[in-house]
Amino acid sequence: MKKSFIQGPIPAEKIADSIAHHKHKTNIGAHDIFLGQVREDFIGDLSVISIAFEAQEELSEKTIYEIREEAFANFSLTCLHIYHSLQNVPVGELCFYVFASSPHRDAAFNATRYIVEEFKKRVPIFGKINLSDGSYVWKENKTK
Repeated sequence: MKKSFIQGPIPAEKIADSIAHHKHKTNIGAHDIFLGQVREDFIGDLSVISIAFEAQEELSEKTIYEIREEAFANFSLTCLHIYHSLQNVPVGELCFYVFASSPHRDAAFNATRYIVEEFKKRVPIFGKINLSDGSYVWKENKTK
């Protein structure tokens, strides 16, 4: 089972490397990429400065694996990568990365959307939203 968690923000180089490593796979006609970024929201008068992500890793990895296998079973995919951050991720940094490859664009588009929505519904990841006054609140996953 491939590991999906990255400690801290997802570096832009990881995305560039993923793209570069697929150029030899000439049966791929489309890639679709979803990037989740920590957004500077406001809760009352306080701004979000970061989110510290936590997970029960073994259970989460198992669920991510199930979602990955469902995507391969339901969409004509050639390759698929799913990564999510653990630990602290500052505003503006990437925390979630899905990269789907297929012979045709519809499969890549549809698979990416499916993976993101199922991930949000099923994977037990928790985010502690760190606020500008030093306090925090727990993040609720929204599916849309």
